[in-house]
Amino acid sequence: MRYQYKWQDVPQWQIPKHSQENLEATIRRAIEVGINHIETARGYGTSEMQLGRILPKFPREQLIVQTKVSPKADAKEFQRDFEKSLRNLRLDYVDLLGVHGINNTELLNYSIRPGGCLEVARKLQAQGKVRFIGFSTHGATDTIIETINTNQFDYINLHWYYINQNNWPAIEAATQHDMGVFIISPSDKGGKLYDPPQKLVKLCAPLSPMVFNDLFCLSHSQVHTLSLGAAKPTDFDEHLKTLELLDHASSILPPILARLEEQAIATLGEDWVKTWHVNLPTYKETPGQVNIPVILWLRNLAIAYDLVDYAKMRYNLLGNGGHWLPGNQADKIDKLDLRKCLARSPHADKIPRLLAQAHQLLGGEAVQRLSRS
Repeated sequence: MRYQYKWQDVPQWQIPKHSQENLEATIRRAIEVGINHIETARGYGTSEMQLGRILPKFPREQLIVQTKVSPKADAKEFQRDFEKSLRNLRLDYVDLLGVHGINNTELLNYSIRPGGCLEVARKLQAQGKVRFIGFSTHGATDTIIETINTNQFDYINLHWYYINQNNWPAIEAATQHDMGVFIISPSDKGGKLYDPPQKLVKLCAPLSPMVFNDLFCLSHSQVHTLSLGAAKPTDFDEHLKTLELLDHASSILPPILARLEEQAIATLGEDWVKTWHVNLPTYKETPGQVNIPVILWLRNLAIAYDLVDYAKMRYNLLGNGGHWLPGNQADKIDKLDLRKCLARSPHADKIPRLLAQAHQLLGGEAVQRLSRS
């Protein structure tokens, strides 16, 4: 999604030559270094159309092509979207079709109910247009596990990396169901690690934060694939440094992990680091639908690791992220009574003050999701 020309569909003739040439050079470089899993989505604007001008030039059996289509109340619309994807890609089939964004119970229902999107995907599979069926998610861990436990999917795209390990129980569930595990955006959503703060650079030395995070993810055998988010051919270079370290992860990672934890404790306090997340309410259980867990997490990252730019980017999506990042900011926190929803938190007395502090630190211009699919 990072090398397409536009987030909206446009006629092919409008795509600038330099945009297409950069995309094609990026794909060629990927294949050259052994990266053959190419992931896109119907919601990524011109990405599929631009890929369709290069992918048919490679031997088909060399590629693993994945696209994703958002679940719809009308399964026929889901099918129409997929057929458009396949036309754009100029392929006879995709290796992987993901139901894109099973983020809540309603979207899960659209997918698995009789006559729903999954039924359509199964028909496409029977027709040879799809090899394997999975789903992507930005949802709560409980929703992800519920979806996995339907035992209807071959693989999952989800968020999990050093700064956000909440979904580990979902990865364990996927492992029990013999599913492929694909990590979404570990370098961008994992902390904008292509532009890390100096504090994080020092803590991760001798590795770059990006290589540290790649190695952290891949050192867990339950994790199979990382998306690299390449926007140009040279974007693979730093990631490739991880490969020669894989066999030595057990000796390389522990000192870095210890430093990161020590830094968090030094800046935030041990009790807070170990218990801040305990018994927090969901945004649905909170007055004003304030997303307390996400806001406190972002505050922690900003203070402990100087991940201020990252935390601001994520914070300012709250209220604008739809089901991809639900819940609201803490801008009206002084007008809300949080006593009931925080009653079981060991930090109930100080959380309202910390939420107000987080808004002061991170609040700014509202941010829209890049893809509105």
